[in-house]
Amino acid sequence: MDYDVLVLGGGIIGCAVAYELSRYNLNIALIEKDYDIADDVALVNTAIVYDGSECKDRLMSKLEVMGNSMFDEITSKFNVPFKRTGSLLIAEEEQGVKIIQDMYDKARQRGIDNIYLIDGTDAYEIEPNLTTQVKKALYSRNTGVVSPYDLAIGYGEVAFDNGVNFRLEEEVLDIQKISKGLKVTTNKNKFTCKVVVNTTPAEHYTIDNARTHGKEEQKQLNYLLLDNKYKNYFTNIIFSVNSDNEMLYSIPTLNDSLISAISTDEVLDFDAKLNKISGLVNGIRKENINGVFDSVLHNQTIIVDDSDINKGYIKVMGKHYGQVTITPSIAKIICETIVSNLNCKLKKNFIDKRREFYRFKELSKSERNEIIRLDKRYGKMVCLCNMVTEGEIVDSIRRPLGARTIEGIKRRTGVTFGSCQGAYCISKIISILARETDKKLLDIVKDSKSSKMLSSRIKEFDEM
Repeated sequence: MDYDVLVLGGGIIGCAVAYELSRYNLNIALIEKDYDIADDVALVNTAIVYDGSECKDRLMSKLEVMGNSMFDEITSKFNVPFKRTGSLLIAEEEQGVKIIQDMYDKARQRGIDNIYLIDGTDAYEIEPNLTTQVKKALYSRNTGVVSPYDLAIGYGEVAFDNGVNFRLEEEVLDIQKISKGLKVTTNKNKFTCKVVVNTTPAEHYTIDNARTHGKEEQKQLNYLLLDNKYKNYFTNIIFSVNSDNEMLYSIPTLNDSLISAISTDEVLDFDAKLNKISGLVNGIRKENINGVFDSVLHNQTIIVDDSDINKGYIKVMGKHYGQVTITPSIAKIICETIVSNLNCKLKKNFIDKRREFYRFKELSKSERNEIIRLDKRYGKMVCLCNMVTEGEIVDSIRRPLGARTIEGIKRRTGVTFGSCQGAYCISKIISILARETDKKLLDIVKDSKSSKMLSSRIKEFDEM
């Protein structure tokens, strides 16, 4: 056998599975078709960590509760930004009060603690900047915010340091059952292994059974990123349903700003987004908006299909808005299934810590002086908005599973997320990436092969 376990997909679930399995004496590889891991994670630095109270589906609720309970430990040892902010689901009308009461009753039945049904007066005390009328609210102390791609990269880096072979830019073409184990064919190689964990639900191979997840009613999630100058700041996550049955969100970010969003059945233009969101987040002006983007709000039940475990095949099916929350629990479940099936033992030399790195803007003056003394590149500021230095960018490229694209550097360092959106620093970042990877400037890409940052040169210079 080439490998004991092959993990397909380098998204957050694939990296988490690789990490959990790397605790054991197994020969593991992860195959990802893109340049980088964590490519399935939205390019926004804050994701909600749910607590299961909002789930109608009992299975998803259990997965969220289990995952939520693991976040303090995981983010601490991976040095990933995480904050338990708490959340308020507010009801402005009687219909909303009934919904909240039902959610509270279900949460109590499911044994979810630190959930409270409160009236408007208490809601205003918890969140003084609320201006909407609140009849009742569901208050949770369990919820929080986390950097999702930082978590995914943390999982991947620790798995890498524990011997997992990451095969990037390699696409799986087929998976077949053979007399002993499985044969996996890619665009570059053919492998044999004992177990395959497929975390790419959209892909289907020869081994896949006829089971499908079914159609999903998708909603559009429209985001507005507010700058630090906005004053009516919420410290809790706020959820509210408006008169059009659209869910409004206000999410405090990890860098002291605010993300506001609306989930709806239609695609909205900028003015419509601003008008609807201002119903919850009071006093937003156009000059407060630092970024606008859309995504899809998935709401499928995540299924760990191990019905073919006798063949050595496990598949993760479905997409869900709480994917980041349930990732630790999904990875744990899959790991336990494989360990039981292969009867393997824990490593004695397992490294359960991420390699150290530095965020210059978070260091004290004395710490900054010390690191600049050791490496002068930390004294060269590249991104003025977010105070990211050349030293941090170089480290993000040279680390295990280092960045090979502009998006990869953005995810790891936070460059170009400031008010100038990269207008000042993007040319410098391109030059640093080209230098560190020994590539031509014209070969540097944003994210994929078809997304080159520079199309041609108009005049030859020694450097940019």
